Amino acid sequence: MNRKVIAVVIAIWIAGVMYAVFNLVPPVEGLGNLVRLAFFHIPVAWVSVLAFLVSAVTAGQYLRTRQLKYDWVSASSAKLGLLFCLLATVSGAVFAKLTWGAYWNWDPRQTTIFILFLLYGAYLALRSAIEEEERRAAVAAVYALLAFLTVPFLVFIIPRMYFSLHPEPVLNSVGKIDMEPVMLYVLLAALAGCTALFGLLLSSSVAGKTIPSGKGMDE
Repeated sequence: MNRKVIAVVIAIWIAGVMYAVFNLVPPVEGLGNLVRLAFFHIPVAWVSVLAFLVSAVTAGQYLRTRQLKYDWVSASSAKLGLLFCLLATVSGAVFAKLTWGAYWNWDPRQTTIFILFLLYGAYLALRSAIEEEERRAAVAAVYALLAFLTVPFLVFIIPRMYFSLHPEPVLNSVGKIDMEPVMLYVLLAALAGCTALFGLLLSSSVAGKTIPSGKGMDE
């Protein structure tokens, strides 16, 4: 199946998810219709973590094999992760404005995702500062691995250690999913659609790159 067909399938899937979000998801006590923002915010936040994980794994593959194709995947995944992290930050700020009256108040979750954004912004700045390709790949790979070590702390651990105005995560503090079935199904569909979109963007990003022999990543 070529990318155009996959893109069409993903677009139809996401359109279906958007229909479900606005027509099947009921308002929630305390949040009302604002809960619909979560069906965008949670998937983009999830994909940012996934993208940083892919970047770290392929960075490790580069250090093991020294094949530049892994560096390209690692760099492309980190760029996409940064983009999705920005979307999560912006959507979270909009939610904060509508519910708390301010776009930004240094809530623990806002603070930690901002730190994560700066970490991977520095990763891209580091790459742009090194001209020699193999040295850039090696340094960036080490940075990507070290940067990902902070992700579990910044996303899952530190925000739970302090009081936060942020709504309870889908998987709450006692390890249970506190959500109506229809909302859970729509959220899972949104997560699947966003993950598929990330996969498509990542494969498209690295497909045009060529190794020194002239062969592309698809060959």
